[in-house]
Amino acid sequence: MKINSVKMIAILSVLASILWGYGLVAMVQDQFFHPTASAPPKSVAKTENDHALHLVALGDSLTRGTGDETGKGYVGYLVDDLRTKTKQPLQVTNLAVKGLRSKELVEQLKQLEIQRQLKQADFVCITIGGNDLFQGGESLRNFSPQRIKQTENAYLHNLETIFRTIRTVNSQAVVFYISLYNPFQQLNNGQATSKIVRQWNYDSAEVAARYPNIVAVPTYDLFEMHTNEYLYSDQFHPNKEGYKLIGERVSALITFVKGEGK
Repeated sequence: MKINSVKMIAILSVLASILWGYGLVAMVQDQFFHPTASAPPKSVAKTENDHALHLVALGDSLTRGTGDETGKGYVGYLVDDLRTKTKQPLQVTNLAVKGLRSKELVEQLKQLEIQRQLKQADFVCITIGGNDLFQGGESLRNFSPQRIKQTENAYLHNLETIFRTIRTVNSQAVVFYISLYNPFQQLNNGQATSKIVRQWNYDSAEVAARYPNIVAVPTYDLFEMHTNEYLYSDQFHPNKEGYKLIGERVSALITFVKGEGK
């Protein structure tokens, strides 16, 4: 028996309505009544089954990667390099803030969320002090020994507080304090500014040495002979290649600490 076109259209319309209604009900159940839909997010606290390597990055624009057109910065290249050396999953949290100075990092470390992240960390990377010392280049272009010393003393006091706070929150994580390079060594007073930066790095490393598992990572040598090659157009921040050098150096240290570089 033939079904005329009007009846066929009517039957198809009914079927479409039924299917649409079923789909709507299924969608509503999935969004509002599915047993996992309203479940709380999983805690980030470590468990025995959590094998991820947790890396927390703190500090200023160097840790944010300012100057790298790819946006990776040394943290990104560090992760890239680590992934070629370990099969362990990586979890990275970058908490750096552009323009941050040491006194501001002291305040940031008081935040409960920052401390929560630090508690999960296996490794912590820090860049801090560049904005204290360089102050946009003014402190080294028009420096006086007395002013530099006052600036450094305040900074070292803050650095002590930073390291002590991290050790209080997490006594086990290995901390890599990434020291300064001199972006101004090509200027007329390059020798004088380099001497200041080297002393600054030495004194900072002495503070780090007073705490267990805090390592001062040198970068001065990476830029010393190739400043223009490894700096961004602002002549202050590293470019892609400069960040890559820093990232690979820290990655090598992490790999050694983990025992995979032996």
